[in-house]
Amino acid sequence: MINYFWFFIAALFEIIGCYAFYLWLRVESAYAGRAYAAYGGIYIVSSLLWLALVERARPMASDWLGALLCVMGATLIVFGPRLQQG
Repeated sequence: MINYFWFFIAALFEIIGCYAFYLWLRVESAYAGRAYAAYGGIYIVSSLLWLALVERARPMASDWLGALLCVMGATLIVFGPRLQQG
């Protein structure tokens, strides 16, 4: 149970750190959520690659399917406004 606590704390500080960098960079606020979506998609795929290459554990088909769904969702979020503009 303590592992879940530390995982949550690490994720929270990671998000805070990314948001602090965003505030420093001052990107237009309308794109912040899209940047986090792109980051999330990259993070999920890289974590599966880490699992396969570094930890030598073979990801299951459901892992790859979940990653594919997340990347597809992130792609829709990132490129959605461009698709609506025509």
